[in-house]
Amino acid sequence: MNEWFENSINQYYHWLKEKTVVKTDNQTGWSVVSTPFLGLFNDPIEVYMKAQGDTILLSDDGTTLKNLDLAGANVTRSPKRKEWLDFILLNYGVELQNDELCISAKQADFPQKKHNLICAISEISDMEITAKHIVSSLFREDVKQLLDEQNIIYTPQFITKGNTGIEFTFDFQIAGREKELVLKSFNSLNKINVPSFLFSLDDIRPVREKTSGKELLSLAVINDSEKEIKPEYINALQSKNTDIIFWSERNKPENIQKLRMVA
Repeated sequence: MNEWFENSINQYYHWLKEKTVVKTDNQTGWSVVSTPFLGLFNDPIEVYMKAQGDTILLSDDGTTLKNLDLAGANVTRSPKRKEWLDFILLNYGVELQNDELCISAKQADFPQKKHNLICAISEISDMEITAKHIVSSLFREDVKQLLDEQNIIYTPQFITKGNTGIEFTFDFQIAGREKELVLKSFNSLNKINVPSFLFSLDDIRPVREKTSGKELLSLAVINDSEKEIKPEYINALQSKNTDIIFWSERNKPENIQKLRMVA
């Protein structure tokens, strides 16, 4: 059995070496190491290296955070993601420099430092996958950040009671003198959350308008990053006079105006 283990480990080492490819740009002095480990989009993790004196600089060339952004999981915009990122960097001794993951090595500790950088890249890339259970709350934080950037005063986690006596929670409420807006952030649209949202609107609207003396408006901010949005869900929301903002179009003037519609 011990011989089998040793053979298996040797085969693994051979596989690592066989699948590792190094290319060097003689003009810049940078080398790129293509590893057998896979990143966010199932492409090989690449490490960029350059010697400066007796120090070797290693970097991911900014690819890791860029890929997360493309996957709709921007790190720097979310406090929770940023906290997670900082923990991984500290754990592996990796630094963040202009959105690049970087680490310095000497010849003696180069293997360990290169391994640490690859591990950091892998774990940070997994953030998009392993955070699925909190991804909705993270998107809500993205929407909160948008409201903060626009200096909009709001009440988070707004709770109000409807005709049925049930209390409903909306992500944000924005109050104006004559109107108020309830806002729901949808990380995805499905046959459960859309009807639930529309039912809550129907239930609270007469109560809110009677007690507040204001017209109640509704807005849905929808995460359309890398996702197919079914038209029937959009039609259902609009049929109840709910305005729509697609996240990819959030900075358009007409959508910013929707956030200010009660002002």
